[in-house]
Amino acid sequence: MRLRRRHYIPSCASHRRVDEDEIYWDAKKQDEESALSPNSPRAISQLAQCFTNAMVGPRAWIGGIFSRSTNRRFGSGRFFYYNFSPHQEESLRNLQERIGVPFDETCFNHQQALRALWDLSFPNVKLKGLISDQWKDMGWQGVNPATDFRGCGFISLENLLFFGRTYPASFHRLLFKQTGERAKWEYPFAVAGINVSFMLIQMLDLYSAKPKCLPGVNFIKMLGEDKEAFDILYCIAFAMMDAQWLAMHASYMDFNEKFC
Repeated sequence: MRLRRRHYIPSCASHRRVDEDEIYWDAKKQDEESALSPNSPRAISQLAQCFTNAMVGPRAWIGGIFSRSTNRRFGSGRFFYYNFSPHQEESLRNLQERIGVPFDETCFNHQQALRALWDLSFPNVKLKGLISDQWKDMGWQGVNPATDFRGCGFISLENLLFFGRTYPASFHRLLFKQTGERAKWEYPFAVAGINVSFMLIQMLDLYSAKPKCLPGVNFIKMLGEDKEAFDILYCIAFAMMDAQWLAMHASYMDFNEKFC
């Protein structure tokens, strides 16, 4: 049986699925179909459930990911060793290859990806150029977004694109700060997105040949079940960062101290 793919971000507050993006896809009447792995919804549900434990204190919104208990004890130390399956190891290598790609402002594909991000964000506004004051409207620090990618690389742009294409309603809700009691000066959306990518990579120990921390080990299991696990986790993390921002009544001055 082939089912039409549902696009939603799991609700971290109620463990139910949030279907605001389903409205978008129904309205667009997309005909794309894909076979859903029976494991994928379970993995995504686990990701959402773990985020409910990550809502206390500065930066703690991300620290509780994968704090759930597991069926197997790896030992009493800080580091854990797990024999990944060949498929899990291949999935990890593929993700690490993505992580290792720097953003190259002279690369045509990277330029096109950046333009695509603009079109997703402001579909009715023509971009004047890859170097323009317009980028500040998206939350880049200056007129050239390329300078902000130095901390994380091309994968952070891929993450933003995945968010905008897969969960457009949620993407625009965060971009335009459409919900909650907002500060006069808000966090910069694009820079925050890069920070989320970087913190996830660090927290999951993805710079290592094989993750040895429990969050990283649990994540690789999920990555083996769904190749988009990192991108989906990124979207959930970004949404949770915004929720924590609102809960803390934070303003722009808090961004570097508590969310970077």
